[in-house]
Amino acid sequence: MKLQFFFKIFLALFFSFSAYANENIDNKVKKLTLELRCMTCQNQSVHDSDSDYSKDIKKFVKEKFQEGLNEKEIKKILTKRYGEYILFKPYFNLKNLFLWLFPFILVILSMIIFFNHSKKTKPE
Repeated sequence: MKLQFFFKIFLALFFSFSAYANENIDNKVKKLTLELRCMTCQNQSVHDSDSDYSKDIKKFVKEKFQEGLNEKEIKKILTKRYGEYILFKPYFNLKNLFLWLFPFILVILSMIIFFNHSKKTKPE
């Protein structure tokens, strides 16, 4: 009698844990695929797209999470295969430094031009 009771508890815990693990992986897949660009759709995330490409990427990402890889490793694999265009937020590295700094450079140059122009047109 006690053995059956413990067996039932063990099965209940096992299935609840496996359901939790699947839900956790599904949440990770959703989070990562929201950061990936669908290559066949116009600037739509892989998660939101219904194209065959996005279905394949979702399946690939889920398999890699089940294999034990983390987000960074999966992103590295995908950027090797498809380039950094697949990422909505590109890496911050020397190659992309100008891309990240351009808005700040533009604001600073605009302020310099504005102040120089306002000094020249100052009424006396």
